[in-house]
Amino acid sequence: MKKDTYDVVVIGGGPAGMAAACKAAEWTQRVLIIERSSLLGGVLNQCIHTGFGLHYFGKNLTGPEFADLQREKVKKREIDVWTDTFVIRILPNRTIVAVNENGMLQISAKAIVLAMGCRERTRESIVVPGARVAGVYTAGTAQRYMNLENFVPGRQFVILGSGDIGLIMARRLTLEGLEVKGVFEIMPEPNGLRRNIKNCLEDYGIPLHLSTTITKIIGKNRVEAAEVSRVDENGKPIPGTERIIECDTVLMAIGLIPENELTSGAGARLNPVTNGPLVDESCQTTVPGIFACGNVLQVHDLVDNVVAEAEKAGKEAAEYALGEAAAHLQWSGGITVESQGIVRYTVPNAIRSSERPVSLSFRVRKGISGARAVIRSGERILWQGRPRGYKPSVMEQLNMPASVLKQAEGTITLSVEQEDAE
Repeated sequence: MKKDTYDVVVIGGGPAGMAAACKAAEWTQRVLIIERSSLLGGVLNQCIHTGFGLHYFGKNLTGPEFADLQREKVKKREIDVWTDTFVIRILPNRTIVAVNENGMLQISAKAIVLAMGCRERTRESIVVPGARVAGVYTAGTAQRYMNLENFVPGRQFVILGSGDIGLIMARRLTLEGLEVKGVFEIMPEPNGLRRNIKNCLEDYGIPLHLSTTITKIIGKNRVEAAEVSRVDENGKPIPGTERIIECDTVLMAIGLIPENELTSGAGARLNPVTNGPLVDESCQTTVPGIFACGNVLQVHDLVDNVVAEAEKAGKEAAEYALGEAAAHLQWSGGITVESQGIVRYTVPNAIRSSERPVSLSFRVRKGISGARAVIRSGERILWQGRPRGYKPSVMEQLNMPASVLKQAEGTITLSVEQEDAE
């Protein structure tokens, strides 16, 4: 078995992995990226639409263009890259076991950054009734078929879910002369960004049906139609609202799940809401020296935000590897961060140092207008924002100054409350 030693090992070569590695390489020269595919870039390589890099590069780029600029940065930093390499497990002592064409590999790391990204939810995860037939794909699989493999997965489409990739595929299919019968979303409001609702659906006359879901997939060998129904406030189909839509393909755009088998295998505790690891303000998991960033930690809206988070994780991992992060040797202690009310989750989940400001990410469960973000310690209000609207589709970021954190006692809670709330 081949054995190697590195200061920082980044698992995953997508936008988060490359950004973390490049930032870590500013402090130490022994940095490695392990990527299971043959090319760095992750999902960006199949995202041929524009809208990437507006904040990070100051340019309106396609996914492949964004990834190419990142690959150039990795090359200039002289970072070691192992592609076509699959990580089998991570041990709590930061030993990585992997395999590639050269056989079994064992890598010892002073610090590890998890950047494996996420995968799509499938039909089985929400149990859509009906025949098990050909013509049911996740939106990302259809995107890969069309953009990388030059394969058209069908002619008449029904899309379940209004996630961004589903919206983008609705436009992509229409541009190829294919028919999108509609996008159906079980929630009363869309899950995708507002810009994608406009640019991908409204501009092309593609209907969006809210509070509606697929209740049956019909067909023998291949999809022939989909039965859709309106749902009540609890998401249950309303009898008598069923209608049949003829189609030969159903795309699922019903959310993403962080790829965290390696994370939990290493002993890191997971957040039951996000399915990503619990982390502190340095992106360190509950296992000392193992950090996480990007979509393996929480599902992001913008790749620019992924890169910013990954750079933080890369810097912190390098400092840990060099022995400059003694305060992070234990995950417990400090300030615990909890969500309350309509706030689904927060990242980070613990704050160990109140000497510097902390960026707090969160999402709400439902849309709300005229509401304030409020931070409390016990019954005391430490901070509150200005009234505005919040949407589940937008990952919010709140910068907590050190002056607020120094007032906290043990636990702080984040809530989003309307002005007239008690």
